[in-house]
Parts: sequence; structure tokens; C-alpha cells
Amino acid sequence: MNRAALRRAARTEWGPLVGTVWHALTTRRLGAVPMTLAAVALTAVFQIVQNQSWGFEPVQKLGSVQARLPWWLALLRTPLSLFVPALDLPVWGALAQVLLVFGIAEIALGKWRTLVVAYVATLAGTMYARLAVHIGPDSAFGLPPEAAKVIDTGPSAAVVGLAVYVTWRYRAWFTCALVVLAMVGEAVVKPNLAGKEHVAAVAAMLVLCAAEEALRRRKPRRDAYRDRDEGGQRSGAPATRS
Repeated sequence: MNRAALRRAARTEWGPLVGTVWHALTTRRLGAVPMTLAAVALTAVFQIVQNQSWGFEPVQKLGSVQARLPWWLALLRTPLSLFVPALDLPVWGALAQVLLVFGIAEIALGKWRTLVVAYVATLAGTMYARLAVHIGPDSAFGLPPEAAKVIDTGPSAAVVGLAVYVTWRYRAWFTCALVVLAMVGEAVVKPNLAGKEHVAAVAAMLVLCAAEEALRRRKPRRDAYRDRDEGGQRSGAPATRS
């Protein structure tokens, strides 16, 4: 494939999304991503606090989720668990993920849709963890009982879900497929709780996107002649000039 063909493919794949993001950032600058900046700040604050001798326990009570917790408590903690960095990963990774992916999603989808999609993806991972522990390690979809004790925090499931949702909405099919395959490959190579939760988040987003596509196709197409009649001009009548 020559360079011209590659440029055309890149424009087809990323052109609409890049154009939307670039226009928002050049016209509104940081005002285009206020929710993302707040999320980055909240993640940084949680990281600083949980590394203090007095702060670890309060942060865990606010945003730490484990599969062994009661349902009601896990659901209460899940929204804030997105912004509590995982203890075994460098915090700069979580901050970079939130800044980049949440920022793109906020511009492309709006802040409320971004938060809803992020929460659905994270909740899918949380629900899967409980189901996987119940299934047990004998199944490819299961997890050992020890996984119920793993502290499950961080934005990774939300980031994966947003990446799939945004690329689907903007018809960046190659990128969407690449994200899906990468998450499946991760779960195969490293079949731990995090890897399988990412696949659960991807599955939830694919179901959500498919449902939205089905609803969109069921909507009646707008009829230009009917719309013109409803505006006060009958179909076939000659236009009048003022």
C-alpha cells in the first residue's frame, strides 16, 4: 500500500474523530474537557491520600471494590473506584489514561454520556468478577476463590469501554477491532481478574453499541416532502417569492 492510500485510510479511520477533537481544543482549549480535568485531579488526590498512613483506610472505604463485598456496598463504591489508582500499578499510567481517553470521549460524546459509559463498563467488570468467582477456576470464564479478595480499583475498565464506544460511534472500525483483540489477547496471555474484567467491559460496550444501532435503524426516516407539507407548503405546490 502506497503513502497516498495510507493517508486516505488514516483519514477515513480517524479523520472525523480527530477533526472533532482538534476543533474543540483549538476553540475552547481546556474548557472543552472540564470533567476530564476534574477526574485527573480527583485521581491524583486519591493517590496522594491513600499513600498516607492516615489516608489508606478512608480511601478504601470510599472506593475499594472486592468481589466478596455485599452487592449494595460494591454498587455504592463502584463510581468512585474509577478514580482510585490501583495499588500495584504506577499512578502516571492511570492519570495518562484518564486524561487522554476521558478527554477524547468528553469532546466526542459529552460529559454525561462519557460518565455513563465509563460507569457501565466498570460495573460490567465488577459484576463479572462476582460471577467468575462463583463459576470457579475449572471454567475458562471463571476465577479462583482468591480473586474475591483482590482490591479492584482504577480507570482501566472504563478506559477500555470508552475506547470501544467512541471508535464504534465514529466508525473507526480498525481501531475498534484492534482494542477488542488486544483485550482478548491480554485475557488469554494473562488470565487474571483485570484481564478478564477488561473483556467484560468490551462485551458490555459491544452490546450497548449494537442496541443503539438497532434502535437507530428502527427510527422512521424523515420524509422531505412530508416535512415540507408540515411547514405550511403542500407537496407539489409552486413556491412563492416574497
